[in-house]
Amino acid sequence: MTRLRVYDDTRALFHLPDGVIYLDGNSLGALPLGVAERVNRVITVEWGNELIRAWNTAGWYVQPRHVGDRIARLIGAEAGSVMVGDTLSLKVYQALAAALDMTPSRRIVLSDTGNFPTDLYMAEGLIATLGRGHQLRLVAPEEIEGVLSEEIAVLYITEVDYRTGRRHDMAKLTAKAHAHGIVTVWDLAHSAGALPVDLAGSGADFAAGCTYKYLNAGPGAPAFLYVAPRHADGARSALSGWMGHAKPFAFELAYAAAGGVERMRVGTPPVLAMAALEASLDIWDKVDIAEVRARSLILGDLLIGEVERRCPQLKLVTPREHERRGSQVSFAFAGGYAAMQALIARGVIGDFRAPDIMRFGLTPLYVGADEIIRAAEMIEEVIADEIWRRPEYQVVNAVT
Repeated sequence: MTRLRVYDDTRALFHLPDGVIYLDGNSLGALPLGVAERVNRVITVEWGNELIRAWNTAGWYVQPRHVGDRIARLIGAEAGSVMVGDTLSLKVYQALAAALDMTPSRRIVLSDTGNFPTDLYMAEGLIATLGRGHQLRLVAPEEIEGVLSEEIAVLYITEVDYRTGRRHDMAKLTAKAHAHGIVTVWDLAHSAGALPVDLAGSGADFAAGCTYKYLNAGPGAPAFLYVAPRHADGARSALSGWMGHAKPFAFELAYAAAGGVERMRVGTPPVLAMAALEASLDIWDKVDIAEVRARSLILGDLLIGEVERRCPQLKLVTPREHERRGSQVSFAFAGGYAAMQALIARGVIGDFRAPDIMRFGLTPLYVGADEIIRAAEMIEEVIADEIWRRPEYQVVNAVT
């Protein structure tokens, strides 16, 4: 297989509008050029000509497991341990429910204040549904290690903080959690496709992630769920949909879970969305994630240095240490929302996270050093000339 050089070869494989510097791939990845052709083929040839036969002839039925194996390579997972389908919210719900089922005598779900709110919402909803007295306990990210104890059932955490880019040490925290009998659930939303992940090597129990960010599978793209092989035949899925049944087409009235990670399937897989994901994975199959990570760190250092030199008003909230950060750089600024709107109007697309975070995603497959420098120049113009104060940039959009 021919290896692609990150950026030198990969930049040409994405559609990006002229005049745009796209630094929001940590929220929605850019469009791989192969997606339109792949999805069109599925629509016209597979769906169009094969009709319902395509579940067998085109492999639609086995697609969730097949695509899961392709993602497994990017997250250090064993073959046959990753299932694709549904949304990230549903997948973390399944993972947390299974983890709590494995620790029936404990009642504490431990997470941190940097976790993505939807993960916390799903935990709250699950706890209320179970009605068994569980409690969601939140501490500051840096306090996680020190509060691990035998009363905790599940460590439920996002590896990379969505606002600051702060990265937890997965291997270290997993080992310490296991020493206390705690089951781990990791959210990889800002890890998969951004940096090397070693689920198998770290001993993680469960993990989930989305594919529309660094994996560039498009808006609403399906999520994935990892179940460590040692748990796969015993983990209970709280969402016992027909596709997770041992014999879904026997249409038995009683539920019997399938073996292995197949039991974590829920409903009918999103075939068109997975076709887009497969087209993006065609690129990832030829890319070394270690090279992606190395270039991401270079770009991050460059952006930090340029912005701090030009805009002392912006406060860096992303760790400087390479091992402690993901693939984004975030700055705190009181006028952050308006400043980001001014940048977007000038073709530098990042995003804003409340209360004051200006967030810039670093996606080396299609962003290079020249774009980073031009972006820093534009940031300086918006801040130094106080362009962000203009009334048109104060209007808050529905999606920030």
